[in-house]
Amino acid sequence: MSIVTKTGDTGTTKLIYGERVSKADLRVEAYGTLDELNSFLGLARSLCDDAAINAILEQLQRETFIINAELATPKEQLHKLKARVTPEMTAALEAHVRGIEAMSGILSDWALPGATQAGAAIDVARAVARRAERHTVRLSEAGEVPNAEVLPYLNRVSDLLWLLGRRYEISHKVSGALRPKEKL
Repeated sequence: MSIVTKTGDTGTTKLIYGERVSKADLRVEAYGTLDELNSFLGLARSLCDDAAINAILEQLQRETFIINAELATPKEQLHKLKARVTPEMTAALEAHVRGIEAMSGILSDWALPGATQAGAAIDVARAVARRAERHTVRLSEAGEVPNAEVLPYLNRVSDLLWLLGRRYEISHKVSGALRPKEKL
């Protein structure tokens, strides 16, 4: 067995359960961007020395696999999946958001990415999460995302990542903030 199958040489790929589609298909764009997000979450985790943040990043990575499976599965086959995005998953992200928002000063400024390597990596993951969300919105508008919980979940992911980056930088006493009164 080899990873080189040559079946994608013509610009197609196989979805879960065998259907072949173009590699430029909306579905492939969406789950491909989530795969990219998962990689950036791993990079952020490798650079981050905060165990609590790393636990959240790892959980997001695991849950990204669930969304990928949903998006890579044709609607008619979704009943075969063992796990789906649930309201409880979204609620867990919202609980993390509320907990971080309670930190003093967390929402007082926007941040300029790059004050720390870990914070910058979390910010890159956030930007990729937003792109994954946009691709998934297009897929949803095409009627290909029957689980209504996927979009709220993805929206919370990027919110949470923004806050995790700020939390990391505040806990490391660095200021990556760009204050509105500063001129560019």
